[in-house]
Amino acid sequence: MAPDRFLEEYGGQSTNEMIALASDYRLDSIIIAFHQAMDQKAARVGTASLTEEEQIILAVEALETEVNNGGYGQFFVNACEYVSTIVPSLDRIACPATARITQAAIAALGIRGTLTVDAIERAMAEEDETRDVTMNELDSAYCDAKEDIAGRLFEFIKANRDRIVLTP
Repeated sequence: MAPDRFLEEYGGQSTNEMIALASDYRLDSIIIAFHQAMDQKAARVGTASLTEEEQIILAVEALETEVNNGGYGQFFVNACEYVSTIVPSLDRIACPATARITQAAIAALGIRGTLTVDAIERAMAEEDETRDVTMNELDSAYCDAKEDIAGRLFEFIKANRDRIVLTP
């Protein structure tokens, strides 16, 4: 039986200590704590200094948080810095259905050329009923896909623990 205790926040544990918490805490809460740890590390050293694996944690958890709370539109507004890396990140953690759905949401933005933060912000600032209808459909598809994103991200973290450093 899976634990039902929720880890309230990241408390300075190492990667291995966080992984060991899976026997006592809900997996989704551990993933949230990993995200908090990566946010803290990025604030200290800069996002560019994070390993690719650490950046994947940030991107995937940003997608999960934003789409579950307000759909792809919210992801594109609140976490647009991850848009250019989210599909490869989902592929890396073995979430192909979510990667396909997310790629379709990105395509719905209608951006021609390079997918930059500015281009995403401009696209989202424009009124576009067709895009909004498409994104609503993709929000539903995201929920219906039922890929175990947290579980797959946790397996990815375990497999790449040597490239994910939580403490300085």
